[in-house]
Amino acid sequence: MVGEEGAFVLGWDEVLTEEELSMTLKVLCMSEEEFKEYKEQDGWEDDSDEEENSTLSNEALSRLKTPCKKLLYDSVLLTLESYGADLKAEQDLLNNKEAYEKLSRREQQALHVRYGQKRILHQLLELLQ
Repeated sequence: MVGEEGAFVLGWDEVLTEEELSMTLKVLCMSEEEFKEYKEQDGWEDDSDEEENSTLSNEALSRLKTPCKKLLYDSVLLTLESYGADLKAEQDLLNNKEAYEKLSRREQQALHVRYGQKRILHQLLELLQ
């Protein structure tokens, strides 16, 4: 369901891999009985109408059912823990002109990417609380 890397792509305003995330949350938040029924039916019958009307915008994420919100929240926390430094440390480095200029161009670019990723993840945590 998730692909080889097992990751979802989040943007500032919405989930960019919304179909995969939506399906994964549905399956992981099912009861055992619901999952058995799902397997017996080889998935859901055509519920594309439902999915077309349920984009995973930031607003929609904040309205997820509690079990799905908790699962996603905990997943975001685990992802943030996998980074070496926290958001504040990255921001401090970006704001410290002397330290920033000592970084190679590649390290500076990587810092900007990590900082952006962490900001998106922190935004998601706020939406899910």
